[in-house]
Amino acid sequence: MVIMMELIQGIDSEMIMWIQEHLRCDGATAFFRAVTSLGNAGFIWIVLSLLLLLVKKTRRAGICTAVSLISVFIINNLVLKNIFGRIRPYEVVAGLMPLVDKPMDPSFPSGHTAAAFAAAAAAIFGGAPKKIAVPAAVLAVLIAFSRLYLGVHYPSDVFFGAVTGMVTALLCSAAVKRAYRAAEQKDTEASSDPRRGEKDK
Repeated sequence: MVIMMELIQGIDSEMIMWIQEHLRCDGATAFFRAVTSLGNAGFIWIVLSLLLLLVKKTRRAGICTAVSLISVFIINNLVLKNIFGRIRPYEVVAGLMPLVDKPMDPSFPSGHTAAAFAAAAAAIFGGAPKKIAVPAAVLAVLIAFSRLYLGVHYPSDVFFGAVTGMVTALLCSAAVKRAYRAAEQKDTEASSDPRRGEKDK
C-alpha cells in the first residue's frame, strides 16, 4: 500500500510539473483563472440549479442537480477531505508555483471538480436539454483541468473528484426519478379511484 501511494505521488508530481513547464502562458493563465473562479463555492452550479428549477420542463433536472451538489459537498468537503487530509501539491512539489490564492483545505479529492461533475452529470441524468447539458459538461472538464493548470491539485485529486461527482449524481438522480415515479403512480391511482369521484359529489 505504501509503495502504491508513493508511486501515485511520483506520477502526480511529474504530471503537474509537466503542465507548469510546458503548458503555462499568459493567455491560458488568464483564461483558467476565470474558469476556476466560476466554480468557487459552487457558484456557477448553484446558478444552474436555480435556473433549471425555475422552468417546469427542466425542474426535475434542477432537483437532481441541487440534491447532487449538496450531497457531493457533504461527501467530499466534509468527509473525504478530512479523512485523507492530503497536503496541497505546492507545499510538497519543489518548484511548483500556484497561480491563485492558496486554498487552506486538504487537497484530496478536488472539491471544484467534484461539484462540477456532480452538477453536469446530474443535469444530464435529469434530462436537461442538450443546449444546457453539453455546455455544462464542457465547463466541468475545463474547471477540472484548471485545478491542475493553476497548481492547486494533483491529477489524482481531480480524477477522484470527477468520479465521486459522477457517482453521486448517478445515485441522487436515480433517487429523484424514483420519487417522481412514485408520485406519478400515486396520482394515477388516486384519479382512477371511483370512491374519489363519489366523495367529490
